[in-house]
Amino acid sequence: MSHEFFDYFEHVELPSPTLDDAEVRRLFAGTFGIEVDLTSLGSQQDQNFRVFPRDSSVPLGVLKLSNPVFSEPEIEMQDAAAATVSDRDPGLRVPRVVLGPRGPLSSWWNTSQGRIHARVIENLSGRTLMGSRYLSPAVVHRMGELSARVSLALADFEHVASGRVLQWDLRHAGRVIDTLLPLEPDTAVREFVRAAADDALRTLRPVEQSLPTQAGHFDITDDNVLHRMEDPLPDAVIDFGDVVSSWRVGEIATTVSSLLHHDGATLATTLPAIRAFHELRPLDANELTALWPLVVLRGAVLALSGRQQVRLDDANSYAGDALEREMLILEVAASVPSRVMNAVIRDSLGRRDAPDEVWTGAPLATFDRVTALDAGTTSPLNDEGRWSAQGALDDAALASLDDGADAVFLPAWRPVLTEAPARTPEAPATIPTGVTVWLAQPTPISRIDDTTTIRPGTIAVSDGGETLTISGLASSGGDRVLPARTRLFVQRQGADVVAAPERVTAEMAAGWRTVLGDPAAAFGLTPPAAADTDGEDVLGRREAVLAEVQEHYYTHPPQIERGWREYLIDIDGRVYLDMVNNIASVGHAHPRIAEAAHRQLRLLNTNSRFHYRAITEYAERIAATLPDELDTVFFVNSGSEAVDLAIRLAQASTGRQDMVAMREAYHGWTFASDAVSTSVADNPAAVGSRPEWVHTVAAANPYRGTHRGADAVNYAPEAVQVIEGLADSGMPAAGFICESYFGNAGGVALPDGYLRDVYAAVRRQGGIAIADEVQVGFGRLGEWFWGFQQQDAVPDIVAVAKSIGAGQPLGAVITRREIADRYRTQGYFFSSTGGSPLSSVFGLTVLDIIRDENLQENARQVGAHLRSRLEALASEHPIIGAVHGSGLYLGLELVLDRETLEPATRDTAAICDRLRERGVIMQPTGDHLNVFKIKPPLCVTRESVDYFADAVAHVLATGW
Repeated sequence: MSHEFFDYFEHVELPSPTLDDAEVRRLFAGTFGIEVDLTSLGSQQDQNFRVFPRDSSVPLGVLKLSNPVFSEPEIEMQDAAAATVSDRDPGLRVPRVVLGPRGPLSSWWNTSQGRIHARVIENLSGRTLMGSRYLSPAVVHRMGELSARVSLALADFEHVASGRVLQWDLRHAGRVIDTLLPLEPDTAVREFVRAAADDALRTLRPVEQSLPTQAGHFDITDDNVLHRMEDPLPDAVIDFGDVVSSWRVGEIATTVSSLLHHDGATLATTLPAIRAFHELRPLDANELTALWPLVVLRGAVLALSGRQQVRLDDANSYAGDALEREMLILEVAASVPSRVMNAVIRDSLGRRDAPDEVWTGAPLATFDRVTALDAGTTSPLNDEGRWSAQGALDDAALASLDDGADAVFLPAWRPVLTEAPARTPEAPATIPTGVTVWLAQPTPISRIDDTTTIRPGTIAVSDGGETLTISGLASSGGDRVLPARTRLFVQRQGADVVAAPERVTAEMAAGWRTVLGDPAAAFGLTPPAAADTDGEDVLGRREAVLAEVQEHYYTHPPQIERGWREYLIDIDGRVYLDMVNNIASVGHAHPRIAEAAHRQLRLLNTNSRFHYRAITEYAERIAATLPDELDTVFFVNSGSEAVDLAIRLAQASTGRQDMVAMREAYHGWTFASDAVSTSVADNPAAVGSRPEWVHTVAAANPYRGTHRGADAVNYAPEAVQVIEGLADSGMPAAGFICESYFGNAGGVALPDGYLRDVYAAVRRQGGIAIADEVQVGFGRLGEWFWGFQQQDAVPDIVAVAKSIGAGQPLGAVITRREIADRYRTQGYFFSSTGGSPLSSVFGLTVLDIIRDENLQENARQVGAHLRSRLEALASEHPIIGAVHGSGLYLGLELVLDRETLEPATRDTAAICDRLRERGVIMQPTGDHLNVFKIKPPLCVTRESVDYFADAVAHVLATGW
């Protein structure tokens, strides 16, 4: 029996079936022998329902009522393709036709709207990626992987109906656009789609006859994949309704197009999908050329088809709801010429082999004395925050002209930090696509064929078939004299590129560079040789030479090479807001610290046994911040050393060995500090591997500990009981140590009076009370300079580090004179660089800055404002279980359930990654790694913490 297969161009108007629920239920029972309930599902050209056995909540499957224009072999082909993929890739979940009491639930129905095919497909568990929420790089990568796996499974699949003509077959995209475009009533839409399609077709046509073909799914999109509830990565492919034989590359082009409407999507964010596809299903050179034009054409077909479908069937909410995102797909896909994106893709796959195109015409002007500006991240031009000053480039250029240069230029294609924006939710455009030039004298343009004014202040200059534009001119017109001491931007024009941006993002630079090349030769300029470090794999080298356990933040970290105040800056000139770095307590690269260190290094830096003034002054200053009895100071190099020494002091002064420590705390990595550290996040075997001389008490966490809320008053009596129990058993403790504000848990305040009661108990037994202030001390809490002050308690020993040196390795232990003197029983104490002249000057300067810039008060005010913002978010988002902390030591604890407090560990890590994409550095802490450790430099501004809160709000609203 012969069949006539579907040809879209004979059925341009394709309204979907619209049977009512009652008729569907009646036909279902009559045909398949099952009484069912229905839930309508969306479709553009079919009619779909989720079906349940009557009065059951367990779905039987998905009922698909195919559009009546599709023949039986076409429907059989869809099922056969799904079965083939399922058989050849068992790890991929693919739905099949459900078996019922009368056999497969697949049949033709005679309906009120004619003969319609009905079949029930398995209802796979999970969720689609429908909607426009954010997709992580891992999800995007998985989308490309799924596309490749299905393509491989169907590589040799053949069927008599595979030659049908679908509107979604990208081989026919140009013809579909030509058919639908005249039907589009909106002139602006018509013009935009035409221009986008024409650019894509220009790139596609030279290779289209050489593209490999095969059968494929050709609709592996965000709507047609599923992920399990417990795993965000999709592992199922559904809806084989568009199976056809077409260009093989169309599979990944279709997948990529579906990614472009999601929150935060850019052209560059699709690259993980393309790389994943290419790893499994390598794309040949012609396919790489065709890929992005096909993405654009898919977007054009989606936009026009969706608008046409709504005009035909305005009750089709599925098609109507998709209109905005379908147009967005096209807008993003067509936002750069296809040639540019093709080059970006090739570069991402390691296939860039074209050298830079350069100006080959005669020089327009030449200069004797030329200065090249370096405006990159590490350039001295950007020191002391000058990168943020508008006009800094002009100031530097004019200064060079004043020093005798004939011309000053900023090279193309080198990242520029100078004048870059701070706090950007997307990577900023920091790579110039042309040369910026300043001239000492008015300079005529010579030896040219043509000069044309293309817009006010911009001329196009042509010579020998080459064209470049010069912008920044004071006036329009055909003036061939370039003005002096004026910033001019010179850009070489690529073929078919009408208007290129002056700057692009680092991820897009390779593509634009391939098309535009470098215009420097037009002015006789020679860009400085690229640094040897350009393009090198510093992360790979780091991982090859450093121990694996010396970890770094993020799987794919930015390379940070500069800091300023509360900002960190990568090599591409992106400025990140640093909300986690309490090391740089008074701000990154503080000029007073740099100057003090520079001066001291020109004077003296030696070990601390020599007699010099700085160590004395610093010891006096740090002791003056503490209660009078804490009057004797030791200097070391780190928090670990400080805690280690504090423990040794307790043991030496009491003649005892045993120590009591709070569980879930981290104190350091030296032998003694590690011994009292029981955080399983830092060491999964922490509790069980403690030496016999370490005894622990419950983590006094009023939020998620054993005693919560008002019951937290029980922590202190229980700790006292442990201390007294040790004494009763003949092992009185040498001391008790804990953070005076529970920093490792995310800035959780200890219950009121906890330290007062526990310190009293340990002292009654002749022991020593140690306050670990490494994270929370030195004004960070805002209301208190030291954490123990919040508890109305005074320790016997204080250990502090991190922030006191603002990045210089510096720690201190402060105690009473009699305790310090007893250390002699352990021998002498010596730390070569602890309290060295340089370290002491660092410490003194930090104290001066905290005082002079009123940073403790800033911590109090800005921290209170930030806390209020976060508490407001907690009222909107159930994932926020609690806001902890004080001042600028805050914790945002994320939970899956506010009753059980199940920690949202995976979500916390994912949200931190998303925040980094939006320009915020944040990391998790706590035993469950589900708490944001919010501890920015103390100089952080209200505007910056508002940006942070806004970023968190955006991520929680749009996904991670």
